[in-house]
Amino acid sequence: MAFNLTLLSTSDVHGFVYPTNFIKRHSNLPFGLLRAVTVIENERKSTTDPVLTIDAGDVLEGSPLTEYLAKFSNPPAPHRLLKAYNAINYDIGVLGNHEFNYGLNYLKTAIQSATYPILSANILDEENHPIGDGAYRIFKIKGVRVAVLGLTTAYIPFWEDPVHIEGLKFNKVLETAKHYVPWLKERADVVIVVYHGGFERDLKTGLETESLRGENVGYKLLETVKGIDALISAHQHRLIATKLFGIPVVQAGHRGAAVGKIVLKIDPKSAHMVVGATSELCSTAKMPVHKDIKAVMADVEADTQNWLDQPLGRVHGNMKITDPFQARIEESAFIEFIQKVQMAATGTSTSATALFNDEATGFGEEISMREVVTNYVYPNSLAVLRVSGTDIRAALEVSAKYFKLNEHDELIVNPRYLTPKKRHYNYDMYEGIDYTLDISKPVGQRVTRLSCKGHVIQPNDSFEIVLNKYRAVGGGHYPMFSESKIIRENTEAMSELIADYLQKHPIIEATVNNNFKIIK
Repeated sequence: MAFNLTLLSTSDVHGFVYPTNFIKRHSNLPFGLLRAVTVIENERKSTTDPVLTIDAGDVLEGSPLTEYLAKFSNPPAPHRLLKAYNAINYDIGVLGNHEFNYGLNYLKTAIQSATYPILSANILDEENHPIGDGAYRIFKIKGVRVAVLGLTTAYIPFWEDPVHIEGLKFNKVLETAKHYVPWLKERADVVIVVYHGGFERDLKTGLETESLRGENVGYKLLETVKGIDALISAHQHRLIATKLFGIPVVQAGHRGAAVGKIVLKIDPKSAHMVVGATSELCSTAKMPVHKDIKAVMADVEADTQNWLDQPLGRVHGNMKITDPFQARIEESAFIEFIQKVQMAATGTSTSATALFNDEATGFGEEISMREVVTNYVYPNSLAVLRVSGTDIRAALEVSAKYFKLNEHDELIVNPRYLTPKKRHYNYDMYEGIDYTLDISKPVGQRVTRLSCKGHVIQPNDSFEIVLNKYRAVGGGHYPMFSESKIIRENTEAMSELIADYLQKHPIIEATVNNNFKIIK
């Protein structure tokens, strides 16, 4: 007898359990895992047919809550976050790239804490076994064998601190899928792929939307690997519900803003088994928070909020950010402060950093841990590289790609940094050098002034520059930086370094030296 199989999915929640961005207490914003749970529960109650509930990764990092549990809880406590996921009764989880940000021991503790299997077929340990709970699971549902294969973007080694992934192999997603999908088809009637990765091409036109480097291969996956009955994607924080090459596809955004829903109509008497499919997104914005899961996480939320409210220091002057775009074309006191922290922590005189997103507000008159971690949102550590003048110029040219001129000759953000995923974090600003970027010039020729202490920087000049570890190993398409150029590191997270700096300098002056200009 035919039946419907519903696949409900979340992804990229990043620790946003409560409906808050943590900028202030008692927020009630239109997202969060607690709202997503209500959607999931309603969907489960609305059908007598089977439902599989799946999380497509990026659970362990990405918010002040996750940073508190990983870096400021003693001992580190990923199991406290997993309490929520376990209470939701997920059937499957898949590893995301941010699962590795706090190291393998932290990840292993999290996996052991989960009451459901966490999969990734293409990430292998030293014995060539998939890490976590394996590559796949096969469920027997109303006599039908349903296989779920987990895959994770293989681009992690280009971003992650090598210490965090030591001993692991990251096989290519397409090669892994080409091995497993036919193999699973022989053992199961339906094959579902859950891929913590996104799409490298426009889903309607097939045109490239990013360089085809292997970070996202969802389009090629469905184009070349036959036998996939549904694809749950993630990683790009996009809201997608469609069909691609006739296969239903979802991607549920981030922070629990939506729940992906795929319904497969299954007829056991049909040769193809799946005889129909739909895909949609269920917005969580207007859903009430789930009271039971809220109660489960109340102690974690309270501990996080109390930690965030710790006073750290005071500001003399204006260190607020009211216009993030303006703060990227004219140096802000907040960015200069971050550069000072980085240079002080590593003994360098040249630094680069980014304003990571448009939610950054800078520092008010009083600084608490809340202001620190909601402005500096990643658990970055620092590395010092020895680079040449040529490297510096090349890196500035990459940063200059962040801008373009519109048809009215106005300076705007290059749309490639806004879609399919917002990547403000890939635009760096520099301290310790003086430079001008002229956006009216062709790409690759926009650095029109580049000097240090009054002297024009020459190609063979040598610099020690401090960068966050993501950038230091080339992350964000900065090939002039690499692990081979690292000469020393500071392994403390930036949030800790900022807190340490404020302990030594409890009153800071808001200063700006205007060492860079963006012109058109």
